[in-house]
Amino acid sequence: MSHAELDRVSVIRSIISRRLTQAQAAQRLKLSVRQVKRLTRAYRTCGATGMASKHRGRCPGNAIGDAVRRQALAIIRAHYIDFGPTFAHEKLTELHAGHCSVETLRQWMIKDGLWRGKQRKKAAIHQSRPRRPRWGELVQIDGSPHDTAVPLTDKKDGLIRSELIQ
Repeated sequence: MSHAELDRVSVIRSIISRRLTQAQAAQRLKLSVRQVKRLTRAYRTCGATGMASKHRGRCPGNAIGDAVRRQALAIIRAHYIDFGPTFAHEKLTELHAGHCSVETLRQWMIKDGLWRGKQRKKAAIHQSRPRRPRWGELVQIDGSPHDTAVPLTDKKDGLIRSELIQ
């Protein structure tokens, strides 16, 4: 059982021992009073196992069957071994009446070893430039023939000013 289900069991026990009302329990569990009544009924009939989700371990209702998966992968292995998932999906739907999504087919191909997913690029880490010792000091000198601002240090306050030279 999960931690949330164990917490529910302790709250439902408090309801049965009349330390909590159903409204207080509903507020604590963030459920409606109707759901708390349903949980209390399940606890009284089945005990703590009645609190566990009945859907745990079951296949979803919209899952594509394993036979369809095996058939699609067999067709891909036989005819489209060098195709990517998108193009293989197009060919399956056009020529073989396949009916799964591109993403589902991609996941099947990765799991079966027919396709390798793209690896994410590592972020380039740029080294930050060393800080200048004074406020406003940034010397940029280039070899262009255009007028350039040359930094000059002011003797009074030590701040760097620039002067245009030609």
